[in-house]
Amino acid sequence: MIQCHYEDQDMLILEKPAEMLSVPGRGEDKQDCLWSRAVEQWPDALIVHRLDCSTSGLMVLARSKMTHRELSIQFQNRIPFKRYTALVSGVMTQADGWVEQPLRCDWDRRPLQIIDHEQGKHALTFYRNRGQELINGHTATRLSLYPITGRSHQLRVHCQFLGQPILGDNLYAEGEALTCSDRLMLHADLLELHHPISGERLSFSSPAPF
Repeated sequence: MIQCHYEDQDMLILEKPAEMLSVPGRGEDKQDCLWSRAVEQWPDALIVHRLDCSTSGLMVLARSKMTHRELSIQFQNRIPFKRYTALVSGVMTQADGWVEQPLRCDWDRRPLQIIDHEQGKHALTFYRNRGQELINGHTATRLSLYPITGRSHQLRVHCQFLGQPILGDNLYAEGEALTCSDRLMLHADLLELHHPISGERLSFSSPAPF
């Protein structure tokens, strides 16, 4: 059962579990996803945006072609406000900061993304330090991450660029940073947007499960 944070005739706010696809992938073994489970309960549900398979957290789904268009325009214009919670490896000394590093797909190692200052697309992330913790004996820093752009794997690669990969990241972490957690420690915990019909600014939150 998918957790529903909000429901009306126009839109849904659902919580995607970690290690669940947002939409079906290629092959019969990749048909189970947030969207396929959502349409079992809401047959008119339409995907507006995606989260990485390994990332958990809040997603908005539309319930008509008209509201899908309105919500999609908001995402294209970067109107929604998104915040993620992450646990990254090591001690971060600075209180907050920016990462501005362009990204592109590493075609020979898909789905990995890499920083490329010649062919990469602009990618910008703001981060805020929430303090240090011990995770299974490994020193970690809790961050709030605010993606200004929405590139694939942006938060994961930008944390790796800082030298502090996200714990449990099977693509960008190594050693203890990878093995100290059995899941990617990344969760979409805040989503703010305008209602596609009324225009009211709505805010939804989901505390990180770690």
